[in-house]
Amino acid sequence: MSTMMMERSPMTMPSMTPGMTAPMSMASGPQWLMIPRCTMKMEKIAGGMKMTCVCEDKAACTMMQNLCGMMAGGMVSCCMMMNGMPVCTCNLTMGMCKCEMMPNGVMMTCTSGDKMCADMIQACCDCMMSMLKSGCCCCMCINNNPVCCGMC
Repeated sequence: MSTMMMERSPMTMPSMTPGMTAPMSMASGPQWLMIPRCTMKMEKIAGGMKMTCVCEDKAACTMMQNLCGMMAGGMVSCCMMMNGMPVCTCNLTMGMCKCEMMPNGVMMTCTSGDKMCADMIQACCDCMMSMLKSGCCCCMCINNNPVCCGMC
């Protein structure tokens, strides 16, 4: 399968009691979203990290590239999941993230000129690589919109 179904749960506000949903989520029932499935590779580079997402299916690759193109310049985050439950989320707000198209996928590079921020990006990379190797699935988002989901 080249795509994955994900449920878009109703948004809840931190000050609301469980079960109450924010007014912007008026639809009843679950909302489903199809996102491309890919093979992910993460590695540390000078000043940050590089994330490569590759799809074997041409349609899934095109969909992922279009989503990345539409969301270009937005905040990049990665949600690590095990059995559909979020384990860890890394928001890469401390650096500049750039998306480059490749023939069979995308390459996201997140770097910072500040030494401390670059160290934080690389620490996130170490954490996510460890979780991928242990069997977690990574959902990469741009502006909180899922772009692709994959394993190593």
